[in-house]
Amino acid sequence: MSNLTLVTGAGGFIGGQLVRDLLRQKIPVRAVDKKPADQWYFRSNDAQNIVADVQELGACERAAKGVAHVYNLAADMGGMGFIENNKALCMLSVLINTHMLMAAQKHGVERFFYSSSACVYPAYKQTEADITALKESDAYPAEPEDGYGWEKLFSERMCRHYREDFGLVTRIARYHNVYGPFGTWDGGREKAPAAISRKVALAVIEGKHDIEIWGDGEQTRSFMYIDDCLIGTQKLLHSEIEQPLNIGSDEMVTINQLVDAVEDIAGIKLKRHYKLDAPKGVRGRNSDNSLIKAKLGWAPSISLRAGMEHTYRWVYDQAKARAEGRPFIAAAA
Repeated sequence: MSNLTLVTGAGGFIGGQLVRDLLRQKIPVRAVDKKPADQWYFRSNDAQNIVADVQELGACERAAKGVAHVYNLAADMGGMGFIENNKALCMLSVLINTHMLMAAQKHGVERFFYSSSACVYPAYKQTEADITALKESDAYPAEPEDGYGWEKLFSERMCRHYREDFGLVTRIARYHNVYGPFGTWDGGREKAPAAISRKVALAVIEGKHDIEIWGDGEQTRSFMYIDDCLIGTQKLLHSEIEQPLNIGSDEMVTINQLVDAVEDIAGIKLKRHYKLDAPKGVRGRNSDNSLIKAKLGWAPSISLRAGMEHTYRWVYDQAKARAEGRPFIAAAA
């Protein structure tokens, strides 16, 4: 078999940057996404680009044929506002992983990567802002994020049983809040780093000095820059680690501290208005990286400040282009 690698969700943020990185390494890539090709965040003529909906079994079987490795990143998801208000849509993503596993097993795929989420962790362990970092073993007894988290946890189990019953080598990452340039920055599916970057950028562009923050701003999170995500994802696929593994930064900050950082980068101070009834998720979440350090001898290390420098500048350029009626600045092909 060739070393052809399939990336599903290739038109999205993480998928697009993974395709770019694989091509940089001269690895042949089949890139699949259901969005029209002109809406992909990154698209290269060096990849096999296919527009198809991998919720459908037939699409998965066509995509997996002749493939050595699968990175299954496709999912119907977004930031907390989307997740809390679209539980059924999020759960329908179970069709993607189910059908991709069936297709991978049928076509003899060698290794299968599944992108799970920190949303699998139980709510009862995330009730305080000053949270104890979440270990992989904390996922059970289960009480994940309703909708999206349950789908992710179920799909983790599906991967485990395909490994146990059919010998398909599966690897599972629990991503913690991946961010960076070349991703969703408005429209309701964006995550906090992109949303805060957009709000600050618009304040600069429009000459306003106000910002709306969801919740009281004291909820805590850790945010992982895309470059760390790409390294960890590929290391995990090629490892012998069978259990789900956190891939996330352990640099925990409040949302207010995230706003502080972006304001400092932009050189502006804004009056904060707190929308207390907005979707805000759990009170606190952080990644315990003990296991990934022990198993891979590596952990995400790019600081929030460094990552937000790149992210804010890119979002600002996007917002400025829109305000001036210019085309958006896409990832280079």
